[in-house]
Amino acid sequence: MTRVSIDLNADLGEGFGRWTLTDDERLLSVVTSANVACGFHAGDAATMRRVCELAAERGVRIGAQVSYRDLAGFGRRAMDVPPAELAAEVAYQIGALEVFARAAGSRVAYVKPHGALYNRVVRDEEQAAAVVEGVLLASGRPTGGRGSSDQGASDQGPYARGLPVLGLPGSRLHEAAVRAGLPVVGEAFGDRAYRADGTLLPRGQEGAVVTDPAEVVERSVSMARFGVVTAHCGRSVAVRARSLCLHGDTPGAVELARRVRAQLESAGVRVEAFA
Repeated sequence: MTRVSIDLNADLGEGFGRWTLTDDERLLSVVTSANVACGFHAGDAATMRRVCELAAERGVRIGAQVSYRDLAGFGRRAMDVPPAELAAEVAYQIGALEVFARAAGSRVAYVKPHGALYNRVVRDEEQAAAVVEGVLLASGRPTGGRGSSDQGASDQGPYARGLPVLGLPGSRLHEAAVRAGLPVVGEAFGDRAYRADGTLLPRGQEGAVVTDPAEVVERSVSMARFGVVTAHCGRSVAVRARSLCLHGDTPGAVELARRVRAQLESAGVRVEAFA
């Protein structure tokens, strides 16, 4: 069954101070959603502000890419953070980005975990619940903690249901979000290898990152049009995704993103932000 449309997202703003990693300006001319680093794995105040301004100018949706507090490890090191602390840190990151999104005339439109946190909440119910609690806090939704109430919950505009959560389909994160009444958006990766169960092959394993541009394009179109991808073991795996991630730190990321978008459109797939 052909999918009518798909969102293209990229991880942006992943620099710090004088150090830059992603070509934010050129990628924002290709993608429809921007996962902006919120300062915990990368990014700083000036970078967040600049990316939000560029995204707003181009009509690109702004998402908060939240992470463990791990600048040195780029958010890719396993960490054990107490749930209450993690929830507060997730809310903190979303709130920081919201300041700059609003100043640019936009809003934070969704939340996506990064790196080790992204992979952890695929299977870890406790950490997944903590991330969802943080999203609820940032959305102004009661979480059951001290001081929570329903006051103001009816005046949230576009956040009436809470911020959508972008993540791996079937993850514990999505299960926790659905239980909390948050919208969920399934995500796929054209440049990452999959296991037979639909989860990502860990980056430390050989073949985890797909480096051949032609293969990345082919896999992206297959997932967008038919909802399937070939796993690392050779089996076909169903991928129920509404958004496709294009990693901004991949060598040649801009040209690869352009090739993916061009091939999607040639295949009759509309490239647009998820509803």
